[in-house]
Amino acid sequence: MTAVLQLDPERPDPEAIERAAAVIRGGGLVAFPTETVYGLGADATNGRAIRKLFEAKGRPADNPLIVHVASREMFRAVAADVDEKSERLIERFWPGPLTLVVRRGPQVAAEVSSGLETVAVRMPRNAIALELIRRAATPIAAPSANLSGRPSPTRAEHVLADLGGRIALVLDGGPASIGIESTVLDMTADPPVILRPGWITPEAIKEVTGAVAIAVTGEALRRSPGTRHRHYSPRARVVLLERGDPRFIQRFCEELLKSGRVAYLGHTRVDIESPDLSSIILENDPRDYARSIYRALRALDATGPLTIVVEGIDEAGEGAAVMDRLRRAASEIVS
Repeated sequence: MTAVLQLDPERPDPEAIERAAAVIRGGGLVAFPTETVYGLGADATNGRAIRKLFEAKGRPADNPLIVHVASREMFRAVAADVDEKSERLIERFWPGPLTLVVRRGPQVAAEVSSGLETVAVRMPRNAIALELIRRAATPIAAPSANLSGRPSPTRAEHVLADLGGRIALVLDGGPASIGIESTVLDMTADPPVILRPGWITPEAIKEVTGAVAIAVTGEALRRSPGTRHRHYSPRARVVLLERGDPRFIQRFCEELLKSGRVAYLGHTRVDIESPDLSSIILENDPRDYARSIYRALRALDATGPLTIVVEGIDEAGEGAAVMDRLRRAASEIVS
């Protein structure tokens, strides 16, 4: 049975944190909140614990993990080297939703990196996560705390829906403040390469590093968690309308309703009176989409639709990361 401990996200109870840290030190698995999504944590130096994590998630063995640290000293302990650009990025963006891919230090279990010589590392901007890492006194490897391929969890109840009974403990710190995963930046390349878009935009990174590139090849994407397998998907078929207008969305949903239940997620309201249509309306804003899409996809999936229709947003700024996640969740994309 999975235990759940509710914590104040600003002042987490030391006894609860110590209980979770003891599980980590003992080779167990703990789910905990970060500012992006909930993570499923294991001791990054313990290969056996990492294998248990892959098994609990049903995660492909070739999909590397992100190591979470609580200090610069801990980062330097897991990285084989840290260059000047990395130091500047850390100064600007840590703690926060930026993951740096660097050469892996010897103390990190090889299973974390799926056989690669690199490791992805970040410092979360969440008091519960940081205190857990400090109390455990070890870097914590943590992918999202969901079954592989499912929408990422932004609340403790999402973790329990997927992993209840599979892991020892969940630390409930309320909803994630951002709601989508971190930007992943490969610092072993020159110029640095964005392997996965996230809340830290290319424009913000360029202010620190100068030129950056965007990964497009499979070989480059191997270095990043969460890029090469289908992710973030509910059970229902997802159709992403990249650039729909109100009349098109209306007609599209009406046509699908002829075949069965439909769910709709978007910022444009549809004027359809039908017991077979469930809908969630968001603001036309990347922040609201980021905070809401995984929760909304799970909620709409629970209504039993054959299809979930999702309206896209503009890709400027943080919208690019939102659209990346929606494309990965989609079974079909309508441009």
